[in-house]
Amino acid sequence: MNVLLFAVAFAAGIAVSFQAAINSQMAAAVGANSVVAALVSFLCGTCALAVIAFVRGGLPDALAALPQQPLWKFSGGFLGAAFIFCTVVLVPRIGILNMVVLVIAGQLLTSMAIDHFGLVNVAMRKVSPIRLAGAAVMIAGVGMALFGDRIAQLLRG
Repeated sequence: MNVLLFAVAFAAGIAVSFQAAINSQMAAAVGANSVVAALVSFLCGTCALAVIAFVRGGLPDALAALPQQPLWKFSGGFLGAAFIFCTVVLVPRIGILNMVVLVIAGQLLTSMAIDHFGLVNVAMRKVSPIRLAGAAVMIAGVGMALFGDRIAQLLRG
């Protein structure tokens, strides 16, 4: 596997944590309005992507292909908006760590199912027993991140 691609994926994870913290602060700055904070986040991202798409080229051809696409292919934007909105709402209530480990757990389990069954037209990649074991270790880590202090306190008596 390409180490550079792994590093980029790791950096994306770092960005998600900062994004959640920054969007939470934006919500607080605009009168605790989570919807406005999520909208501002998407508007900034849309502007950046519009510039990149224009500079990269091929934008008119790509836009011309959109009307022929099935509606489900547009759901990614709605799911992204829901994710951003949830992070803005959840960070001040449950904290970044709790939110991120739960997001990771949801991503892990869903990604395994998508790969294993080839859902939404992705290449099918069967989940092996060793990958299931790895997922179980990660889920145990999620549990420790969420409840580790309580567990340690119970063990101390």
